[in-house]
Amino acid sequence: MLLVDKLILREIRMPLKEPFKISSGVEVDRRILLVELHDADGQVAWGECVAGAAPNYSPETIDTAWIMIRDFVAPRVLKTEFKSPGVVHAHLAHNFRGHLMAKAAVEMAMWGLAAQIQKLPLAKLIGGTRDKIATGISLGIQKDPEALVKRAAAALAEGYRKIKLKIQPGADIQYVRAVYAALGPDAHLMADANNAYTLGDIGHLKKLDEFGLMMIEQPLAWDDVLRHAQLQKELRTPICLDESITGLERAQDMVAMKSGRIVNIKPGRVGGFSESIAIHDYCQANDVPVWCGGMLESGIGRAYNVALASLPNFVLPGDVSPSARYWAEDIVTPEWTMDADGYVKVPLDKPGIGVRVEAGRIETLTVRKEAVG
Repeated sequence: MLLVDKLILREIRMPLKEPFKISSGVEVDRRILLVELHDADGQVAWGECVAGAAPNYSPETIDTAWIMIRDFVAPRVLKTEFKSPGVVHAHLAHNFRGHLMAKAAVEMAMWGLAAQIQKLPLAKLIGGTRDKIATGISLGIQKDPEALVKRAAAALAEGYRKIKLKIQPGADIQYVRAVYAALGPDAHLMADANNAYTLGDIGHLKKLDEFGLMMIEQPLAWDDVLRHAQLQKELRTPICLDESITGLERAQDMVAMKSGRIVNIKPGRVGGFSESIAIHDYCQANDVPVWCGGMLESGIGRAYNVALASLPNFVLPGDVSPSARYWAEDIVTPEWTMDADGYVKVPLDKPGIGVRVEAGRIETLTVRKEAVG
């Protein structure tokens, strides 16, 4: 039984080691919303909201999520008994539309709390089967193809098992071609457009077929499924849907309409673990491979992604880069690391999320705090 009697919201600021540029904007300093749950027995569990500072990836932002959690999510969770974390998603969804990132921060923290109470690793609690996660890297848009080649070659040398190249009009075909020529056909490359194209670009996007990419991620509008089906008919390269998959029904639409062949499951995007597991199970039953994307999370958010990616149908390398990829110092101990073969270890020897949250460091980084309940 889960019974939370206090919820604390915190905003921390963590500077990225380098600016991260995608087609919709540039991130330099990450504003991160953390959720701290306290139960009556003194157990404390942490969650992380993946919403950004601006509504360029999702309609949600850190500021809208703060209001939604404080005024709508917390009142539904506090002082309410839940027999398991698996029922929290439906409880939050009833007569409460949207705001999936706000809901996910609390829903996932409830899974973390349940794992602590049951003294189980989170990965085991959700049915994970992997003890290590194949790891990919996401490279932001660079100033020129030569700069991207340099970064991609370094990533390959570090052992990353997938290299994602962010693209946009004017920084796409030439850039990918340069990396492909430098790294060769055996390098596992993919492109991520973050909604930067339209159906008018079909002829242009078809040029990507010559590089044998693992996939092109979300080339068209963030909320589109229909037009992706039209585009997939024209491409040999598999389309992977990211922003378009906001829940199980959208994944079902994708399969029915043949809008893509791969799904990126980000638990913070789809409302948490219950919906992520449902999407995973559906895709597994329909032979659709999935992988876990990243949202520039701290080590807390990374812990949930690693646990989720231990499920059996996460057969493609995820964006679960080690802490040192983004942060000079993370907020968990031990920090997340990757071995020379490109794998992140799933912490199956520790209960809960598998890392210790450094509350003292979080306190020094906190710029805003509010307790509810």
